[in-house]
Amino acid sequence: MTQGSSHTVRAGVPHRIVAIVDENSNPFELGCATEIFGLRRPELGRDLYDFSLCSPQPLTVMRQGFFTLTGVADLEAAEAADTVIVPNRREVDVPRPAALLDAIRRAHTRGARLIGFCSGAFTLAEAGVLDGRRAATHWQLSASFRARFPAVRLESDVLFVDDGDILTAAGSAAALDLGLHVVRLDHGAEIANVVSRRLVFAGHRDGGQRQFVERPVPDLPDESLAPVLAWAQEQLDVPLTVSDLAARAAVSLATLHRHFRAQLGTTPLAWLTGERLALACRLIERGESRLDIVARRSGLGTAANLRALMRREIGITPSAYRNRFGSDPREGRGRAAESDVGAGGRATG
Repeated sequence: MTQGSSHTVRAGVPHRIVAIVDENSNPFELGCATEIFGLRRPELGRDLYDFSLCSPQPLTVMRQGFFTLTGVADLEAAEAADTVIVPNRREVDVPRPAALLDAIRRAHTRGARLIGFCSGAFTLAEAGVLDGRRAATHWQLSASFRARFPAVRLESDVLFVDDGDILTAAGSAAALDLGLHVVRLDHGAEIANVVSRRLVFAGHRDGGQRQFVERPVPDLPDESLAPVLAWAQEQLDVPLTVSDLAARAAVSLATLHRHFRAQLGTTPLAWLTGERLALACRLIERGESRLDIVARRSGLGTAANLRALMRREIGITPSAYRNRFGSDPREGRGRAAESDVGAGGRATG
């Protein structure tokens, strides 16, 4: 995963997302987009997006003829979108309609954010907007993608790539990962957590596609990490170490690392740090402006460590994150300025 999207949702202005559906599109990704961006959020008391569908054809036959989509707008609807979700495709070697590719190019030229789920990266690449950019697609399609689009920097071992105004997800279920990432970028971690709970889906999955590549089935499958992960998430405010995780799981450090790599595609320390950062973001969103308190309650130790980790992992400073996602960006700005000043009076947050 790479974070760097520059798009923001303006207060009081609905962010318009239009998903383009084309012949033989996979309905699963369409369902993911509708669930994350299109459904009403009564638990939030507001809608997060203005979401709609469009298609180049009045009748669109979905993948394997499961059903035919009718009654949606034509491609002109994409002209006014802030974010355009491009169609995935079953036959990646079959060219897309010229009108569809032109619509994608126009959206890119006028500064709209573009999203491709799974094989949607092929559609973006065929439109010519991915040349020199980073992208993700399903691991089974990596060789074909590289052969057709050598100018694109394909990252084959991640769940999704955020390359600023163009974001791409790997396999079908990674559409949920990327969708939640977009909600997090637009509305903050607290809102993204609400949506992920509604989905009954992890707000952030560590690791990448490497964990899903076909491999021989082991004779004895590893035990689930779920119990120790749930326990650790309740202990983030205490000095929890990787050794503590191993002791809780009643396994050796080597075995714990092997389980994390096999099941999550990451290390215990990286997972623990990610969980602590997510908690820190939630605390900031809820109005805590004192970075030393945020760092202590999230188990990150010091304000300096919190600042360094947020810059490295999220790409934004604590004060900038507070101003963007805090419950009241004006509240405590004087304290925020003091909290983010480092040695010699220089702002470091």
